Amino acid sequence: MAIKFGSEEWLKAFTQEISQSQAYKEAAKKWEGDLYFIIEPEASLKDKIVVYVDLWHGECRSSALVTDESEKTPAYRIWGPFSVWRQILEKKLDSVQAMMTGRLKVKGDMAQIMRMPRAAVELVNCVTKFETEFPD
Repeated sequence: MAIKFGSEEWLKAFTQEISQSQAYKEAAKKWEGDLYFIIEPEASLKDKIVVYVDLWHGECRSSALVTDESEKTPAYRIWGPFSVWRQILEKKLDSVQAMMTGRLKVKGDMAQIMRMPRAAVELVNCVTKFETEFPD
């Protein structure tokens, strides 16, 4: 059964997959930093979705859907339109390529992200391990 994109259930499934992924643990063992993934509304997505994840040495220490972006001050903010995020989650677009070409905007230490592209790939793999129901 598909899980509604951006829902609490979706975030819980994503967090669980991160915790279970040996490939992510290995790829991100030197990663330190929490993030906001900001999905901007577009066409079928009516409201902005802000996903917070605290990633530390291959573990997800916490996650939340955030309604007030000033609630936390993450080391990274990655944002872009829903259509770009959907292409990434459907594995039609590489997340690192999306950041390098400006399709996703990044605030934070881009050099650190570029040193660990496999961690970004494995993070995306975690969110593709369950079926997502996207708004149409």
